[in-house]
Amino acid sequence: MTSPIPSGPSGRVAIITGAASGIGRALAVAYASQGVRTVVGTYPGDPHDPAETAHLIEEAGGTSVVHEVDVRDAAQVEAFAQRAIDEWGRLDIAVANAGVLRKAALAELTDDAWDDMLQVDLTGVLRTLRSAAGRMGEGGAMVAISSIAGGVYGWGEHAHYAAAKAGVVGLCRSLAVELAPRRIRVNVVIPGLIVTPQSSDPVNSLGPEGLARAGEGIPWGRVGLPEEVASVIRFLTSDDAGYVTGQALVVDGGLTVRMPA
Repeated sequence: MTSPIPSGPSGRVAIITGAASGIGRALAVAYASQGVRTVVGTYPGDPHDPAETAHLIEEAGGTSVVHEVDVRDAAQVEAFAQRAIDEWGRLDIAVANAGVLRKAALAELTDDAWDDMLQVDLTGVLRTLRSAAGRMGEGGAMVAISSIAGGVYGWGEHAHYAAAKAGVVGLCRSLAVELAPRRIRVNVVIPGLIVTPQSSDPVNSLGPEGLARAGEGIPWGRVGLPEEVASVIRFLTSDDAGYVTGQALVVDGGLTVRMPA
């Protein structure tokens, strides 16, 4: 007979897509320090090792399982959310963090490139939150990751990415209204310039040198770290944010509120 799972933070279970690196990895480790058990979602083609995430979780005193999931596949996403139920009998937190970033000028932006981007960065978010909502009870919390590109600013040669990230905000606001009667909260985090594998890609994003230059124009004087975004997500999925839903919180060191030079 399985013993009852304790209530409170130490008994909670989370699923996180895109947790092999970056913000997802930092969040899984942050949850470990609170005793939140995590299903670490990893894309099969991701070059980053999810075992490293699991190792860091264990070092922080936490518990996790690694689960491969392609958010473009609804059946895989359902199985991913069900893994939390199968392992620990509950699901309390869902974080839709998986995403791709590709550069494409409008003249080169084919229908296939557009569809592929939205399949991961927008529809993949829908699939993750939908599968989680069907398995959550009252008090659940969900967060999706948008971006200042689309969530706040436009970004040339990234129209498909920005459109998907803008769509995440509208999706989550609507789900916040729909799921409020069930006391499931839904919020969005909009990271600014954060040091992640995506932003460090010099082909599709700024690259290390571009990030360093961009940091000089941020009021805080530098680009952000994954752990700083993870702390905000952890707050939004905690009881301390129990009356916060339908919000899009920008984490950018003041980038989007500064006056132009």
